[in-house]
This record gives sequence, C-alpha cells and structure tokens, in this order.
Amino acid sequence: MRIAVPNKGRLHEPALELLERAGLHVQDGADRKLYADTVDPDVSVLFARAADIPEYVSDGAATLGITGLDQARESRVDLVDLLDLEFGACRLVLASPEDGGIDAPEELSGRTVATEFPAITRGYFEAIGVSPDIIEVSGATELTPHVDIADAIVDITSTGTTLRMNRLEVVDEVLESSVRLFADPAVAEDPKVGQIETAFRSVLDAGGKRYLMMNVPKGSLAELKDRIPGMGGPTVMDVADGETVAVHVVVDEREVFEVIPDLKDAGATDILVTEIERLIP
Repeated sequence: MRIAVPNKGRLHEPALELLERAGLHVQDGADRKLYADTVDPDVSVLFARAADIPEYVSDGAATLGITGLDQARESRVDLVDLLDLEFGACRLVLASPEDGGIDAPEELSGRTVATEFPAITRGYFEAIGVSPDIIEVSGATELTPHVDIADAIVDITSTGTTLRMNRLEVVDEVLESSVRLFADPAVAEDPKVGQIETAFRSVLDAGGKRYLMMNVPKGSLAELKDRIPGMGGPTVMDVADGETVAVHVVVDEREVFEVIPDLKDAGATDILVTEIERLIP
C-alpha cells in the first residue's frame, strides 16, 4: 500500500510528522525524493507535487493521498474524502482591486477572472449563473488586476496579508480548504486503509488532550470526581498505604490551567500532566 505525500512546501513537514506520530516512521525519507519505506513492510510513501496527488490516487499509483481539498476539487477526479487532517487550512476567495468597484460576483459577467484553479472557478460561477472569461495563470495571480490582465482573481489565502499588500479585497469565499486523507473509491473499504485511517484519527483525537495523574485521599474522592471535567469517569486505583487512591483522567488542554487549583482544593497531590500521543476510543 502506497501513501502519496507532498514532496515539498508547507504541507510536506506536517504530513511527515503525522505519519511519524501515527506510528508509520518513514525510513530514509529525507534523502529519497521519489519514495520511501516505512516501518510497516506493507506501507510505503510516494513523494509527489500536492497538485498531482489526486491523479496519482485516481490512477492507482497510490492507494491513499494526503493533499488539500482545493487540489482534489481542482483535479475533478472521483476520490473518497476519508478524514480532515486538520492542518493546511486556507480559503479560495474571489478578490478584486479595492478601487475596482466590484462588490458582488454577479458584476463579473462578461469580465475577466485570473486563477490557478480554473476548474473550481468555473464551477463556482456556473453555480451562481455568472459567465466571466476565466484565464489560467501559473503564479503571481494577485498581480494580474494591476497589469490589466484581469478584473478579479480567484486565489488561495490563509491570513489575507498578500491580498492586502496588493490592494485587493475579498468579494466572496469560493472554497474553504484543509489537508485531507483521500482514497480511491475502489479501495476505500480495504481493512488496511481502515487501519491507517484509525491511526491518523487517533493522533488527531489526542490533540488538545492531556493525561492527568494524581494521588487523592479516599475521603476526598467523591468531591474530586465532581470537579474533574474529563472524558467519562476517572480511573481510580488503590495505593499501597490503604488511605490513598491514584486517579487518572483525560481532560481538554484548555481546561488544565483552571482545573488544577480545584483538584488541589479537593485534596489532590502529586499531580502529573502529560501529553497524549494517540487516543483510540
């Protein structure tokens, strides 16, 4: 089984980190630009351009692909969106010059829109019944309105800084994107695919969670249970002294700061907070 992974750019390192945390350590991945083995003899990694990954999966060169939703939609191939991997968030937006007088997409009928995403852009305008002239460019899309090539653009933005620097303002949002795990429909139900999806999901589910361990006098246990905002009930184990129990619980990271004083007030001592690598229900 082969997983296609972006070979460079802002998605490359987060994708490799996810594989690592999921237990699929990539062997010699830094020195091999085309493919690499993993610790699982049945799983290898194929390095490819993010834009090409949907086609690789669709053609069977890879079983699974890690790439942006925008790239998958632009490719127009039939893939199963298995899992949002929760990184690489961005938006594909329609933008025009601040002083261009374009306030709505309907005003672009018969005018020109430049983009690196012609398929998505055509689909967007067809859905709202507007017919602009769409031209494909291979870079520096934000410059085209200022050199009289286009009246507006459809382009990727994360923070909007590049748009503002080029005196462009958002007219409408075309697509909200993030990196996903994609599969060919023919293999989406394969048990090995399910195993990999579960491994990735366990890493994502562990994000933002912390594991708390503490010692609590038996007489304070009932009060402490009322103060723990964890996942279900805590795990409670007797300690050798017979008067204390060890309490283990998983809580949201954002709750740790406020809950620790409450736990101490309830009699908890020796509180240990650790990160969680994976969380499997």
